[in-house]
Amino acid sequence: MSLWHQTQGFGPDLVLVHGWGMHIGVWQTWLPTLSQHFRVTMLELPGHGASPVMDAVLSDWSEACLAVAPPGAIWLGWSLGGLVALQAARLAGEQISQLCLMTTTPCFVQADNWQAAVPETVFMQFAGTLRANPVATLRRFLSLQLRGSVEATKILRGLQQSLAQRPAADPVGLTAGLNLLLQTDLRAALEQLTVPSTWLFGGRDTLVPAAVADYLPDSCTVRQVPLATHAPFLTHPADCSAWLEPFFGDR
Repeated sequence: MSLWHQTQGFGPDLVLVHGWGMHIGVWQTWLPTLSQHFRVTMLELPGHGASPVMDAVLSDWSEACLAVAPPGAIWLGWSLGGLVALQAARLAGEQISQLCLMTTTPCFVQADNWQAAVPETVFMQFAGTLRANPVATLRRFLSLQLRGSVEATKILRGLQQSLAQRPAADPVGLTAGLNLLLQTDLRAALEQLTVPSTWLFGGRDTLVPAAVADYLPDSCTVRQVPLATHAPFLTHPADCSAWLEPFFGDR
């Protein structure tokens, strides 16, 4: 089984791993800038876009991504894609030169010693509405990602148009991805990471609080865009491009 993927641009290899409920359409407004500096491989996670469904096993998802990713690439994982990228680095760190982790976290659910996260009840509500109405659940999730942006309505309209250009996520794939968000805890793995990582957070993110940075090891580099939401590449693309500038290739 192979994940659907597409490559565009010239320069160092950059792998883009999208978030829950999305597909490569989510990158379309930022892609022209990225492809000026990188050879960009965009892949679609299992059960998302045109990729086949897989069980909710994080290692399986990461191995499927590794199978289509060029060796030695920089990996940019956004939200759920960040978990997948982190696990890929654990499994095959020699195949990844750099982790760029955007508005993601090693653990999305609050715990007694992990308050910089979302209460489990939020994900359980998503799970309940997902079974009843997948379309409405995704629409609500899109709105949450942009909440706090001054141009949320305009950006949301454009995002919905981009997402409509490719197959919608399979309900089974959505459930599997939601289970990964609920069940995954990679906090202990961060100390053993052999791949350098840089993290970007949005100061107005309602899904991944910027306070996650306080829990990261000193080996991680961190940048915050104070007015950005959960999807800073949509609301603040110039800041996100500046974050990646150290890895730009010469043209």
